[in-house]
Amino acid sequence: MINTILVGFGFSATTFHLPFLQELDDFHIAGIVSSRPEDVRAVLGDVMVYATLDDALATEASLFVITTPSHLHKDMVERCLIAGKDVLVEKPAFVTTEEGEALIALEQASEGIVNVFHNRRTDGDFLTVKRLLEDQRLGDWKVLESRFDRFRPIVRDRWRENAGPGAGILFDLGSHLIDQALVLFGAPDKVSADVMVQRDGGQSDDGFHVTLHYGEKRVYLRSNPFIAIEAPRFEVHGTEGSFLKFGLDPQEACLRNGEVRCPDRETGAVVTDSETTIDIEPGGYVTFYQALSDSYTTRRPLVPLDDALLTTRVIETARESSRSQRVLDFNS
Repeated sequence: MINTILVGFGFSATTFHLPFLQELDDFHIAGIVSSRPEDVRAVLGDVMVYATLDDALATEASLFVITTPSHLHKDMVERCLIAGKDVLVEKPAFVTTEEGEALIALEQASEGIVNVFHNRRTDGDFLTVKRLLEDQRLGDWKVLESRFDRFRPIVRDRWRENAGPGAGILFDLGSHLIDQALVLFGAPDKVSADVMVQRDGGQSDDGFHVTLHYGEKRVYLRSNPFIAIEAPRFEVHGTEGSFLKFGLDPQEACLRNGEVRCPDRETGAVVTDSETTIDIEPGGYVTFYQALSDSYTTRRPLVPLDDALLTTRVIETARESSRSQRVLDFNS
């Protein structure tokens, strides 16, 4: 059993991590790091609550799950590694490539290992796209479009939308979309992007359109806060047909309702000579946590810092492309 400390007790912690730490026998919640002990105990009873990360690091707990604001991740992961602890850190694991390179070097010298929480690698629609590409159901793929739109026209006062390192939608949702594309296709040849602040009073980017160039092939990654209608979540187009999928993976909604294993199944459309409705692969956030347990046993990261470094390099290149209004080479 892995004695685990959950660092932070906000939405991410209570929605995407706590349910699996409670559900799976591989994990034991040894404590929570939070400045709001009353909120923690209202949910978890008499669990140990630590005021600071350093207090928790002095315990025998071996795994630290970091869910704090993004700009704190690098320092917290660093302190955990120095203490010889294992880490699961929310994306983005760091906010600059320099931070990432420093953490990778530190991990190599530490007894601890780091996993990055890219749970959307186990979204059902993404797994379906992956299967269709592997099976070449659409022939030779030419265009993939991946969108994560919302209708949130009013700026809210929260760290993700305020000014500062790690804020903005490109880090928040873009990290997921970029990571998924890199899993499918690896590093691109070139990157071009438009990173926007469109809302009144916006302090950080609230929309993006990032294009990853793979020779003549294109991956379009998009998010915008003014989309009030349902747009396709995924489109894949190839030499023998297309795939179209609407709606977000239902696992987050299930978790909000207290369901760890989501019973909902979705459908998508494959269009070749005719249109065929197909079942979307079952999503697997719970399988991510199960594989996570195995990674700490084998000492091989499930989602290593190297993957996060590549995602951060794409984000930095996209920002520079947007600023310069140029297509930029991406040298992996």
